[in-house]
Amino acid sequence: MTTKVFIDGAAGTTGLEIADRLAGRSEFSLIALDDAQRKDPQARADALNAADVAILCLPDDAAREAVSLIANDRTRVIDASTAHRVAPGWTYGFPEIVGRDVVAAATRVSNPGCYPTGFLGLIVPLVRAGLLPADWPYTVNAVSGYSGGGKALIARFEADPDIAFRAYGLGLGHKHVAEMQAQAALAHPPLFSPAVVPAFRGMVVDVPLTLSAMPGAAKPDAMRAALADFYAGSPLVRVRDDVPDELLLRQSDAPRDGLDLYVFGSADGGQVRLIATLDNLGKGASGAAVQSLNLMSGLSETAGLRL
Repeated sequence: MTTKVFIDGAAGTTGLEIADRLAGRSEFSLIALDDAQRKDPQARADALNAADVAILCLPDDAAREAVSLIANDRTRVIDASTAHRVAPGWTYGFPEIVGRDVVAAATRVSNPGCYPTGFLGLIVPLVRAGLLPADWPYTVNAVSGYSGGGKALIARFEADPDIAFRAYGLGLGHKHVAEMQAQAALAHPPLFSPAVVPAFRGMVVDVPLTLSAMPGAAKPDAMRAALADFYAGSPLVRVRDDVPDELLLRQSDAPRDGLDLYVFGSADGGQVRLIATLDNLGKGASGAAVQSLNLMSGLSETAGLRL
């Protein structure tokens, strides 16, 4: 049976990449609106209610409005915005952490943020295993390609090739912090330091820790082993056992939907850098939405993904 999918916000970067991953797949049929219809509230409402699954690639307020337009108990929703990531009644769309069966059965799924995907992929298994404390004030240093900022930031970077680095979130109230804290069950909100570089896609999320000052913290080798055990058999998450001298984002990086996790420890085991690398438009956005859509449709979670 074909699943009818409506991408609300299909003209944006995330929506376009989702449609690309669904192109040519007979399991799905896309409900498409032309430019005029996308601005027509009734046309949007009709499409949302006709869909088996609606994928929202919208600003937060527009995503909440879209949910309110659904007047049936049949249409399931995957929301790629921040609007519902800590909202009651919504399932967090990180199958490796919340459970594939949980996502498969959900009617309302909130797509994780790109930065939180790296942070939570590293921290959640270690906190759950008792190898890191839940009451530590964690710091997250992260850098992303400029496509994560949407059309306005893409245009800004492509119009000004002199931009080499953009630090932001300097008011320490970034909207990703709430889901990082909630989904990892942390006592304190992480100190989040995001930045953007002149590469279209790609992301590095770095969590540096002074283990010697952390009560009950495990050694780096134990952390790596625990992560490898947690993600054993995962087709999308790789725990790397190599220790490269450097990690690079390249302007030519191809789309990918996987997540790579690294544990870099000091010689004495007293310090560690937990690092995740991913495509902010892949496992950090569109790839994650398609992974959830696959599970909700009873399909292989990797169908249509770039591995």
